[in-house]
Amino acid sequence: MKTVYLVRHCSATGQLPEAELSQAGHQQAKELASFFSEKIIHHIISSPYIRAVDSIQPTAQSKNIPIMIDERLTERVLSSSNLPNWLELLEQTFTDLDLKLDGGESSREATDRAIKVVNESPNNGVLVTHGNLLSLILKHFDNSIDFHDWQSLSNPDVFTLTIVNHESTIEHLWKN
Repeated sequence: MKTVYLVRHCSATGQLPEAELSQAGHQQAKELASFFSEKIIHHIISSPYIRAVDSIQPTAQSKNIPIMIDERLTERVLSSSNLPNWLELLEQTFTDLDLKLDGGESSREATDRAIKVVNESPNNGVLVTHGNLLSLILKHFDNSIDFHDWQSLSNPDVFTLTIVNHESTIEHLWKN
């Protein structure tokens, strides 16, 4: 059996890689540490984005576990162009996994890189990532996950992925 905690970062001041946590996000990071205080965690892997690392830093400190950085957990780039209809296009990528916009990556490409991290992750690990990539990871294990599930994610959000004999279950743990 393998258990992996999938975490979406806390509230941030923006979307750029260097965007920091908001004041509320810093409080949420402390709440995450409290949430994980009774959970068995052996390692933590995070997106390199500041908001992801800072979201899990209090947990890492309280558990005395180093944070490993993995570029494969960075947010999925929909496009390098400024798209006024980006939300509609994002919705399409949940049904057309191969839709690839200018300068971006398809859902399938983003999922493939993230699932490699999930597969390589030892038992009782925490993976910290971003909303779109998190929803694609969940979709990989449960095809019913869709655009509306992405829209309903909170900052932060936490899911448990349990894999037993190639069968997986997902449980939504974070309750706002």
